[in-house]
Amino acid sequence: MDAIVFGATGFIGRSLVAELLGRGQRVAAAVRNDTLTPWLDSQGVDTGGLTVVTADITRPLTGLPRARDVYNTAARFAFGLGVEEARATNVTGALNVLEWAATLPELRRLVHISGYRVSNARPDYARLGAYEASKAEADLAVRARARELDVPLTIANPSTVIGPGQHIGLASLVEDLWNGRLPALPGGPDVFLPVVTIDYFSRFLAELPTSPAGQDHWVLDDTTPRLPELVAAVADHMGVRAPRRTIPVGLVRRLPRKITGADPETLSFLSTDRYPTASARALAETAGLEMPPATDALRAWADDLVATRFGAASPWLSPYGFRGRTWAVGDAHRPAHVLLHGLPMNADLWAPLSAHLSGPILAPDLPGLGRSAPTAQPMDAWLADLMRPVRTRPALVAHSLACGPALRFAVEHPGRVSTLVLIAPAFLQAPAPRLTRSALAAPMLRRMSAARLAATLGVPEGPEVASAAADLRRPGVARRVIAAMRAAFAERETSRSLLERVSVPVEIIVGSADPLAVGVDLPVTEIADAGHYPQLTHPAQVARRLGLVSDPIG
Repeated sequence: MDAIVFGATGFIGRSLVAELLGRGQRVAAAVRNDTLTPWLDSQGVDTGGLTVVTADITRPLTGLPRARDVYNTAARFAFGLGVEEARATNVTGALNVLEWAATLPELRRLVHISGYRVSNARPDYARLGAYEASKAEADLAVRARARELDVPLTIANPSTVIGPGQHIGLASLVEDLWNGRLPALPGGPDVFLPVVTIDYFSRFLAELPTSPAGQDHWVLDDTTPRLPELVAAVADHMGVRAPRRTIPVGLVRRLPRKITGADPETLSFLSTDRYPTASARALAETAGLEMPPATDALRAWADDLVATRFGAASPWLSPYGFRGRTWAVGDAHRPAHVLLHGLPMNADLWAPLSAHLSGPILAPDLPGLGRSAPTAQPMDAWLADLMRPVRTRPALVAHSLACGPALRFAVEHPGRVSTLVLIAPAFLQAPAPRLTRSALAAPMLRRMSAARLAATLGVPEGPEVASAAADLRRPGVARRVIAAMRAAFAERETSRSLLERVSVPVEIIVGSADPLAVGVDLPVTEIADAGHYPQLTHPAQVARRLGLVSDPIG
């Protein structure tokens, strides 16, 4: 084998395997359980050069294929670990990999992944916690044993590695920011928490075996903004409020954790220290590697964190992300269908229907709802901005409250859409329940679990409802949902009158359990046994009707 990678199912390990395979290398992936191959397949990686082997590095290693280059990316990365649990992988495991590598007659290099805060540090378990202290102990032990056995060793000391799939560490701070649970930043204004992207780090690791042995490389982006600026940039991208205050680390340590919400083990990372990156920069320059701008990388990672609900869900459509202050999924330029959700849902409402549609879609979260930030723009101006980059004449499909803005757009811009589809148009149905007129409506909505929300809406409890419930718990979203319902109720008569002016084909779809309350002289499809959300409960039937009326190519 050209290389063997231990810890190949981990965040760093799997990306390194993909990089090495992409370079045409024959790679052995040492794993406990093979979750690697499905991930590589999902990334479109050619696995022809891959051999997966079972290995437990907490025990002496035998029976593995010989390799020229050995990478140890295995680590138990978590806070709150017990000492023995952390040492089993991070210390004993690292030494077992080294002892096995020392037996390889063709060994060119052992690459050990350490850390930018732990290299040559004293393993103080009481002060640092089990994870960081065990990594510091491993760093010292691997260096010493490699000298004894004359093993050609290179150590990589990465900072916080970010990218799709990284949901711990700095991700916890971003999650608190997203959910309005970060009133102040721990640390001072000069805290430096550097990052490096997983793609860059994987390419860097692949270059190490050809570099001189015996080197340490601190791999991080020196241009990473200081922590308050970093958080402000991410907050601005996500459309949430950044904390304006900082709290000294010493004070955070003294306060109860239930007040600060800070894990004591993370506090040692809040430092103003800078790091010796000259050797890593020199190697990168020789290899032609270039880091992406730190702020751009952080924004792209924030998109992934929000799309995956910080590791709790899988995105149902790509591309996705914040476009300006609007969260959207799909094709912003050539969609066949533009899908506007109703309340109290978000764009995930369309996931079941999209599986039945041909052609690309564009599905945003309405402004101030779901994951989109609020805006001072009127809804009609927001929709015009959304449609401005569109180069097709898509079917404009709207649900419930969104039917009003969609209708107004079709009246004002008939040449921009091929068809207007109104699903359960609120302005033609019975008024919303009294809940929307109650002063307690927003607090009640915010406290709803996914199960209770599903029961209230009369739909099955599924990922779409769980997604909506998660958004409703974010600051201000439930209040804006209720405000939008009240505004739509006030516009009912105006919206009805516009039906006489629309010049594009119009199709209305309702569920038999939620019929129109007002008669209209337009085609109406009633779906049996469906309620207010037929695209969620009966997506195939809705898709068949859309196939009859849409003309996506303009």
